[in-house]
Amino acid sequence: MKEYHIEGSHPLRGTIRASGNKNAALPCIAAAILTDEPVTLSNIPDIEDVHVMLDVFHALGGEVTPLSPNAYRLCTRNIVSSDIPLEHAKKIRASILFAGPLLARTGRAGLPPPGGDVIGRRRLDTHFLALTELGAAVEQGDMFTFTANHLTGNDIFLDEASVTATENGVMAAVLADGETVFTNAASEPHVQDLCRMLVRMGARIEGIGSNILTIGGVKKLSGCTFEIGADFMEIGSFIGLAAATRGDIFIEGATIPDIRPAKIAFRKLGINWEHEGSVLHVPENQTMTVNCDLGGMIPKIDDAPWPGFPPDLMSIITVAATQVSGTVLVHEKLFESRMFFVDKLIGMGARIVLCDPHRAVISGPSELTGSELHSPDVRAGMALVIAALAAKGKSVIHNVYQIERGYENLVGRLAALGAALREEDV
Repeated sequence: MKEYHIEGSHPLRGTIRASGNKNAALPCIAAAILTDEPVTLSNIPDIEDVHVMLDVFHALGGEVTPLSPNAYRLCTRNIVSSDIPLEHAKKIRASILFAGPLLARTGRAGLPPPGGDVIGRRRLDTHFLALTELGAAVEQGDMFTFTANHLTGNDIFLDEASVTATENGVMAAVLADGETVFTNAASEPHVQDLCRMLVRMGARIEGIGSNILTIGGVKKLSGCTFEIGADFMEIGSFIGLAAATRGDIFIEGATIPDIRPAKIAFRKLGINWEHEGSVLHVPENQTMTVNCDLGGMIPKIDDAPWPGFPPDLMSIITVAATQVSGTVLVHEKLFESRMFFVDKLIGMGARIVLCDPHRAVISGPSELTGSELHSPDVRAGMALVIAALAAKGKSVIHNVYQIERGYENLVGRLAALGAALREEDV
């Protein structure tokens, strides 16, 4: 086990490069199962979730050849198992993404209940809907077993715009007979990345970037070379980091269109940025004052499916709001346990009223003090790192495994910006 030791109140300055999108890398690794030809993926973040997905890929019979810390050649000439190993599935929710490709390639997929972040109930029903509408049968015992003699295209309305269910359905549909239409599909940048990779492999997909995806099934997919896009969740995290620490940070390799939905929310806190090309700059001279709604009303920041404000940035913007003058309501609509981490911020001195599992009222600015903390999930863990870096005094963060599931070389990269942060084994 590892923990972070942080000395706060050091404004961060310098340049940091955005990593590849974790949430795009994971389905793209699973998609390599769909062909028996080599697939080369680059800009893969060097993080724990990726390592677990590669372990699953290898356990299913895939060949994994590292080309660099951020690039791999993957090939599944022969699939030796269609059962996802329990020890891997319980580590990462994204293990469910192998269900669609395995079903399409072999006619069977065995899936133990997936693990991952503990942020509330995370339904699997939409995955079942997508795959059964394509012709799969599902049995539930110690694991979920999907079987199908063949998959047939269908007109499918998803009961929620689930990212991973959309990805699973698309990966199954590309090798199904006939045409499939997914309505109410997720359209996040990582879903778009997966679709673009599949097109490069020979899939026929229309409507990429919208909530209606039309897929013409093909008999076979080929290998390809594909570069994962930048992680806009990480970019949003660094924006919050710069603002909360009164820092001055340049973020290289940013995908500016992907961060546009977050800009409206950060502007409500008086936090802005500028960009030139793919370099985004968060300057130190921020207003850091809540911009009230018309009539002087308290503004609300709430999340929504793309292109709304990303749910994974709710923890980050909550910490940033503690350092802003004024009052704001944050409303996390999707997961009933994600906002419980604010108790840790309250213990550090933040003025927050947790109204219910989904809503919190934040009044700032608050002077935070160092504390002993425990990371509950990837994004809340990063939010606690930001809080500790903004606080006076020393903080210790435990369970940093959760943070490092989603952020590559976080200690080294933040230290290069001037953060007083070190990692220790315990």
